[in-house]
Parts: sequence; C-alpha cells; structure tokens
Amino acid sequence: MSSTEQLAILPATKEPFQIVYADDVLLVVNKPARLLTVPGRHPQNQDCLIRRVQREFPFAEVVHRLDYDTSGLVILPMTKRVLSDISKQFQARMVHKHYIAVVAGKVAKTQGIIELPIASDNDNRPLYKVCQQDGKPSVTRYKLLSYDSTTDQSRVQLEPVTGRSHQLRVHMLALGNPMLGDTLYASSDVTGKSSRLMLHAEYIRFQHPLTKQPVEFSAAAPF
Repeated sequence: MSSTEQLAILPATKEPFQIVYADDVLLVVNKPARLLTVPGRHPQNQDCLIRRVQREFPFAEVVHRLDYDTSGLVILPMTKRVLSDISKQFQARMVHKHYIAVVAGKVAKTQGIIELPIASDNDNRPLYKVCQQDGKPSVTRYKLLSYDSTTDQSRVQLEPVTGRSHQLRVHMLALGNPMLGDTLYASSDVTGKSSRLMLHAEYIRFQHPLTKQPVEFSAAAPF
C-alpha cells in the first residue's frame, strides 16, 4: 500500500447503514457509499461500517469488504464458526453476488464475459490495471439492462466470478465504458456526471452456515 493511500482522508458519510437481515449468528447490511468497511490507516479514517454496526452488535466481524465509494450488501458474521464458514464459501466461490452500475457510452454487447488479468499498477498506486504478464486471472459476467441515448449511458448488471480489487471498475474501463463518478479510473468529464460512484452491490446468495439452506438477499440500487 502506498504512503499516499495510507494518508488519504476519506470523510465518512452521515447516511446510516440499513439492516437487511439479522439472526443470532449473522447480519446482512446495506452499506452506504462513502464509508469504509473497516478502519483506515489514517487517524481520521476510523469511522467505518463495522464500528457503527458493533455499537449495536458487538460481536459482528468482517468477512468481505466493499470499497469506500461502493454501496450495497455486506455479510457480517457474529461467531467465529460462522466467520470461518462464510470465509470458506467465498474461497470456494459458493457466494454469488451481482452489482448494478451505470457506465459511460453504450455497452457493445447485450451480455458477455470479460476475462482480463488484473495486477497492481505500481506506477499509479493504489490503482490496478489489466496486465497479461503479471495479472491474476479475473472474470466478470455482464448484462446490459438499458441504454439511454439522451445521456449516452448504460445501466449494467455485473457478476464478479473472481474477486480482485477494483475488478469491476477495471474491467468496464477496459471495455471502453468507465463508471460514472469513478474518481480513480474515469476521465474528469465522466466523473463529473455523478456525485458518487455508480456502483452498488444489489444481490447476494450463500448457504446459511447453520441451516445449510441457500439464502439470498437484495437491496435496490439508490440510483
């Protein structure tokens, strides 16, 4: 991690998280945009999702994260056993997620699969890039939901098969369709078309660690 990233101040939104599901062993919450999932390294980046949740649910823990700019569903286990179980499900790709995004331009195909390896961009940390030599295999399924010719913007559903950092942003950029409001990867004219990153984790499905039954949850995109 670069010193620039370590020292970056990321102001936490006042918007609260929403509880989508709760039982004795796990929570599913809807994280607002502009909120870290866990505390940042900078002293002013201590306000985050998990600390807010722990005020009400002291035993909640983090098993996966969403970026600061991304909103949507996050699973928070409340026992060590459930934390281990959900972690193993992520490793085995048993957790299925999809996101909603609004991107610049018209996506060329109505649906497809992006298979482009992603690596850290060492010259431009904390960014990532497509890199055939050093990149890790990265796969995203996408589906065009609608296109607005007036604004020249596409609404897409994205399913990350792999879970690389910034994968969805990098893959859509590689298609020529950067996300609106993306201050890291989009040009200033695209970034300025939205006051937030237009990326939301809308749906998640996994196996409940105790009942072993599939459970699924959704939270509509706020855009």
